[in-house]
Formats: sequence, structure tokens, C-alpha cells
Amino acid sequence: MSKHHPDLIMCRRQTGIAIGRLCEKCDGKCPVCDSYVRPETLVRICDECNFGTYGGRCIICGSPGISDAYYCAECTRLEKDRDGCPKIVNLGASRTDLFYERRRLGQYIFCYASPTLLPDGSSLFA
Repeated sequence: MSKHHPDLIMCRRQTGIAIGRLCEKCDGKCPVCDSYVRPETLVRICDECNFGTYGGRCIICGSPGISDAYYCAECTRLEKDRDGCPKIVNLGASRTDLFYERRRLGQYIFCYASPTLLPDGSSLFA
């Protein structure tokens, strides 16, 4: 993923025993170079990236994971599988821009708090 999107940042901490997962959209991709050919080495991620609700999530996009992630044969040969945890930790400029563009067009509905009346009849927002 980082090959085609240079603004994405990987975690790169020391890996633990947790196995990286991929969602159905990212299934079969090498997390370093986006290759779909010759999966070889199982991806290990750090304990912080697998803690709590992050466990079992896709290491590229954060969706629920359905399959194990593998490094391709070329990344294994170049020892890119030893560079640390490959989990993407930021959204990237394209997804951030998409959010603000949709918000500008009114496609997101925001929930605003309704005024709460206090016992004396006044409002918190007045």
C-alpha cells in the first residue's frame, strides 16, 4: 500500500506474535508493495496494533479482517518483512479529502445535541 500511496505511514514497531489480517477488499495483497503474486511469508504485527478493538482488523484499511496477510516472495527476498510492523496508522490525504468533500456536499448527517432544560427552566445552550 505504501508503494502507491506515499502519504500513508506504517507503524514499524517490533513485531510480536499476532498475525496480520486482511479484509475482503484487500485480500491477497502484499502490505508493502501491493503485489498479488506469490504470497510467501506470514505477516506479524506488533502487540499495540492488535490490542482491543484493533484485533482482527485489516492492516491496510481497518475493516474487519477475513484472511491472514502474507508478504510476497520479492519482499521476503529483499527482507522487507523484517522492517517492523506493517500496519497503516494514518488515514492518508485522499481519505481525509473525501470526508471533507462529502461533508461540503451535505452527504454526511451530523447529530446535534438538543437543548437540555434545567430544573429552573433555563437551557444549557442559551
